[in-house]
Amino acid sequence: MIIALNNKSNLDKYEFLDYQERINRIDSKEQIIVCPTFLNIGNYTIRKFSLGAQNVSSTEEGAHTGEVSAKALKSFGVDYCIVGHSERRQNQKESNNEINKKIKQLMAQDIIPILCIGETKEERDNNHYKEIIEEEIKTAILSVPNYDTIIIAYEPIWSIGTGVIPTNEQIEEVFSLIKSILPNNKILYGGSANEKNIDQLKKIKNNDGFLLGGLSLKPAELSIFLNKLI
Repeated sequence: MIIALNNKSNLDKYEFLDYQERINRIDSKEQIIVCPTFLNIGNYTIRKFSLGAQNVSSTEEGAHTGEVSAKALKSFGVDYCIVGHSERRQNQKESNNEINKKIKQLMAQDIIPILCIGETKEERDNNHYKEIIEEEIKTAILSVPNYDTIIIAYEPIWSIGTGVIPTNEQIEEVFSLIKSILPNNKILYGGSANEKNIDQLKKIKNNDGFLLGGLSLKPAELSIFLNKLI
């Protein structure tokens, strides 16, 4: 399975170096992708895990103050990059069209995007979640060549950091929708997954792995989580 670790805006340089030593002790057969902050990408030294980024500029290198290009990420050995995370959609007002541009930048540098999609509680309660998810996917892959390499991360926004977990049936329904649009793409589940609920979540059909936020920062609990996948 693919296990993507999203450190979000956590861990200064020294905290990250300590964190890196601890997760390097984890022995797992799963494909693990570590996604540190931009500043800690340059401090990453673990060879047995892949390196990912949490974001990328929608433009090429140039006069774009504060932006980090896909070319720059590639030069640091980044092979994966999260795009469209719900926090950026909500807090930075990222649109589906901007996410599409970011995916194109990543694909041009042979960096595999991890595209986050998902609905709010209001969209779920109003039964609009299918239209929302379909629009997020179709706009993100518009005019993108070889889009079957994109990894899709379904993260119901109402579940992130809340401890509220959808039923496996709810998750599988969305996975089936994703597969109807992207039959060849890998799908991850993200949203309050941890070592306490993995016994239930690992039963999800068509699931290729997990995108982990809070758990990514807890090496001991993460190790338990990974061992329960066996």
